[in-house]
Amino acid sequence: MDVYVIPIGRDRYELYCEPAAESEADAVPTAGLFGRLRQRFTATLRAAEERQHRHEGADGPASGRIQDRALGWIATRIAEQRLLWNLRRCTEAVAVHPQDMTFDDVMALIRRMLQRDYERHRVWLVIDLFGLVLSGPIAIIPGPNLLAYYFAFRVVGHWLSMRGAVQGLRRASWSGRPCPPLTELRDVFALESPARVARVHDIAARLRLQHLSTFFERVAVRHA
Repeated sequence: MDVYVIPIGRDRYELYCEPAAESEADAVPTAGLFGRLRQRFTATLRAAEERQHRHEGADGPASGRIQDRALGWIATRIAEQRLLWNLRRCTEAVAVHPQDMTFDDVMALIRRMLQRDYERHRVWLVIDLFGLVLSGPIAIIPGPNLLAYYFAFRVVGHWLSMRGAVQGLRRASWSGRPCPPLTELRDVFALESPARVARVHDIAARLRLQHLSTFFERVAVRHA
């Protein structure tokens, strides 16, 4: 598995990977209560992933627009947590990094970021699990329990992310590969939007990373 260390400034980085061929939506759920949560989770992921592969019109019934916005939110969460979810099954990982960084520096950065992610998802797992329990009484109201679905998605997502962080920290074997085009991204973040988009598209094409441009623009907005 290739894990790209993406510069988003002179001293800031994000970890990135391309979508795996095997979707989390194809995973086999476990039995029991958590199995039911996983079934709901994978069904929701499948709907969000299908949305990403088609163009939705702006018009339509209000319920359709609400559902589309919800699936758009989920698709964003998928993109943000895809790396950790993929790491769960990873035994060998390659850190693809800017060529001006040593492998020791890269691994110190990766371990720090994975530990930070583990702690963050652990806190939110507790919070959202509490929300899932509190949303139970709403099930008596006719219609789908959207609040419970929301918390169920988050609970399973945080749990999978924690597993991925642990796998990357303790079990996966890491190697490094310097990548000159990634070094060029250091100064791209400071460019105006049109020039930045064009430059990132060029680098993504050279690296054959289909979704890097979308990822970088989302990060650019977050850190603007």
